[in-house]
Formats: sequence, structure tokens, C-alpha cells
Amino acid sequence: QVQLVESGGGLVQAGGSLRLSCAASGFAFSSYTMRWYRQAPGRERELVAMITSEGRRDYTDSIEGRFTISRDNGRNTVYLQMNSLKPEDTAVYYCNSFIRGRAYWGQGTQVTVSS
Repeated sequence: QVQLVESGGGLVQAGGSLRLSCAASGFAFSSYTMRWYRQAPGRERELVAMITSEGRRDYTDSIEGRFTISRDNGRNTVYLQMNSLKPEDTAVYYCNSFIRGRAYWGQGTQVTVSS
């Protein structure tokens, strides 16, 4: 079965960096677009970044060039490198993919940025 397992979250001071990882299994990882979403308390879940099977990347405007999404098809893993973190980046970050018409989500990893 499809599994997405995030890791790498934590508590960091403003201006710091974190790298999130999402280990995928149960599907042909290299063939699918992978996405990172986040959800802050009291807010809707929002798309942060995506990377296609060909490696094309897109980001939400609020990231302002601070985050980089990448993938390692040999390790079936997608990453989100987050630099210059701000308190407003505090959220639970989720890995996602749409496979055969169904959305799959990981359990999420908490990122907390202190001011």
C-alpha cells in the first residue's frame, strides 16, 4: 500500500534552516508529482511546493525563494530545504501525491519557528 512518511521537523529560531524528508513506498515514485503542503493552526492547508516526475518545480509566492524542493528517485524520497525561516512558517508540513485519482498524505511533521 501507498505510504508517505515525513520527518525532519522541529523547533528552530527565526532565520534558521530545516530539511524535511518524505519517504515514499508502495507506488512507482519516480513517475509521480510530489507536493509539500502545510497547515497552520486555524488556517486551511496550503500548497507550498511541488516537483514533477521530470523535475520541474513550482512554489507558492509566500516562500519567496527561501525553500527548495528536490527528489531522489533512487531513495524514493522528496525533500524540502527551508532556509531563512520565519515565525509565519510555523505549521504542520505534509507530503502528498495523487496516485490513480486518489490523494495520499503523510502523517505530517511539525515545524515551529520562534521569534
